Amino acid sequence: MSKEKTHVLAMSAVTDENRFWNGLKKAHAQLPPGAAWTLAVASKDGTRAVNVIAHDSVEGVRDFFETHAGAHATTEYFEADAANAVGLPR
Repeated sequence: MSKEKTHVLAMSAVTDENRFWNGLKKAHAQLPPGAAWTLAVASKDGTRAVNVIAHDSVEGVRDFFETHAGAHATTEYFEADAANAVGLPR
């Protein structure tokens, strides 16, 4: 039986909008096997971003995300309460 994926919220305070999103575009093209990017959205002014990524662990998402966009934002990572979420695949 395969392990259920963890939905991770990556909430970022963006310092360089263009470099941050360009880094995430590269990251999306190199997703680790089994990972799924559910959501990527920015505030209208570009200073905040929320990404939801399903992967094996919060640490796995943190390592991957920081490699590609960490220099251009300060990001906090949280495990989502998927059982009580609306719209997340289970």
